[in-house]
Amino acid sequence: YFPNGQMSDERLSYKLGFYDWFLDYAQKLRDEGNSLIVTGDFNTAHNEIDLKNPAPNAKRSGFLRIERDILDKMVNMGYVDTFRHFYPEAVEYSWWSYRFNARKNNAGWRIDYFFVTRDLIENNIVKDAFIDNDIFGSDHCPVGLVVQV
Repeated sequence: YFPNGQMSDERLSYKLGFYDWFLDYAQKLRDEGNSLIVTGDFNTAHNEIDLKNPAPNAKRSGFLRIERDILDKMVNMGYVDTFRHFYPEAVEYSWWSYRFNARKNNAGWRIDYFFVTRDLIENNIVKDAFIDNDIFGSDHCPVGLVVQV
């Protein structure tokens, strides 16, 4: 679970600091020769396709350019957003607010990810990624990854 930055400027700074710490830590693991699967609620929608209403949310934590830049940085560091890799044009979400009938209206955000190091894609270890948005019971739905070693 990556921190949420919506409560205050201090909380946003904490979120951004956590992202930086995490990427440094992950890089140390990669420098040791490890392949990585990074998963969880990142609390950031990466691109406009990843949320229902990008324009009105552009100044809201979770879709701020500064937050999205960190996900761009991950990609530039050699991580692959597995769902977007397999489904580049799919409009699916993994989180909906409990307010305003968001889930019923499918006004969601894709903030839950599986990022993997590129070698896991290139070596055909990652076979598929999915969002199971037919599962209810939370404001999030399950996301998954199919791997074969």
